[in-house]
Amino acid sequence: MEKIEVVIVWFRRDLRLEDNVALYHAVQSGYPILPLFIFDKDILKQFSHVEDRRVQYIHEQIGKINDELKKYNSGIQCLHSTVSQAFVQLSDTYRIKAVYSNEDYEPQTIQRDREVASFFQQKNIPFYQYKDHVIFRGGEILKQDGTAYQVYTPYAKKWRSLLTTNHLFDYTVPLEKILFHHFQSDIISLDQLGYRYSEYMHVANAIDLAVISTYDQYRDYPSIKGTSLLGTALRFGSLSIRKCVRIALKENDVWLSELIWREFFSQIMYLYPEVEKHCFKRKYEGIEYRNNEEDFLAWCEGNTGYPLVDAGMRELNATGFMHNRVRMVVASFLVKHLLIDWRWGEAYFAQHLLDYDLASNNGNWQWVAGCGCDAAPYFRIFNPTEQAKKFDKDGSYMDKWVLEWRELYYRRPIVEHKFARERALEVFKRGLKEY
Repeated sequence: MEKIEVVIVWFRRDLRLEDNVALYHAVQSGYPILPLFIFDKDILKQFSHVEDRRVQYIHEQIGKINDELKKYNSGIQCLHSTVSQAFVQLSDTYRIKAVYSNEDYEPQTIQRDREVASFFQQKNIPFYQYKDHVIFRGGEILKQDGTAYQVYTPYAKKWRSLLTTNHLFDYTVPLEKILFHHFQSDIISLDQLGYRYSEYMHVANAIDLAVISTYDQYRDYPSIKGTSLLGTALRFGSLSIRKCVRIALKENDVWLSELIWREFFSQIMYLYPEVEKHCFKRKYEGIEYRNNEEDFLAWCEGNTGYPLVDAGMRELNATGFMHNRVRMVVASFLVKHLLIDWRWGEAYFAQHLLDYDLASNNGNWQWVAGCGCDAAPYFRIFNPTEQAKKFDKDGSYMDKWVLEWRELYYRRPIVEHKFARERALEVFKRGLKEY
């Protein structure tokens, strides 16, 4: 029996059918399109908890894509295997004319794609990749001397100056005009993947114009809905970055600046992959952290005696989300007050954040620790009590997550702020001097 000819659109961190660059180009091939998602066993090893909300979110988005494709007598081929095994299986089943995907810029995924490209080359299968989840990839925005920007402000200025309408093109193709490979597919269940359902909140897949229009006024207050809540959608590509930028240009320049920060950290990770494990400013490797495990556990569980810190950590543990202002406070507290290596906190966030993105998580933790490319100075140490007074004045956010914080039995702070601040300054000064 002769194999059916198809082109494969391999979905990864672009879990949507609209404004998808790879899908747009695959349509131009003229061949029937076989949509594909691989629940990669190698990647799933990192999602060890049976109620991992990220796996659930991915599964839900794949389900939405499949439901939409059913209207056109098609579906998304959903495999649970390693990537190499998946493509061996597919190449045995179909005559693959080409594979289309969108680029990913993390060190591990770059290596994966190199290995896949080698496999396709041996099979004489073209492998096309496109820029989709950023406006500018690493290496596209450079200084006049050809070197990379290591400071956000000039990078952002150059980013804005280079932006054209071509960068914001909408790649949406009406589904009724796409020639899909006709098959019906029930996607693999969460149970079959080894996971179970867990409730989560604080996730948006659509842009709320009312929130975006006032983003600059309310984004720092954790008790109100003042941020877009689109971090997860952008991380997994269920929302187009081009759509976000088009709206940001019209509605709120501060939100646009935050989207540019996302690209700044992405290009740093792409051009300097060593930052995944090391300080961008290598002299910060000389800091002698205390790394006290009891203190770390208290931080993880939200039992530090500082209500704003505890509220943030309890919100994270319960929902997989933490307000951005609070993220800065809890990160500063871990690194500066407790003198625990930023990598410990980064790893904890990586385990629990639904919107976890390697480049942004790494960049923000290094920013707080002072060791990043454009970081806060080491002597900038957030006072969690003053931060609470400023951004949660009536205590409503802390009331929600730390029910006992107003009571006499609420635990005393595990470290006094003035003492912790002076200790941190001394340790950082000494470490930087001796490096």
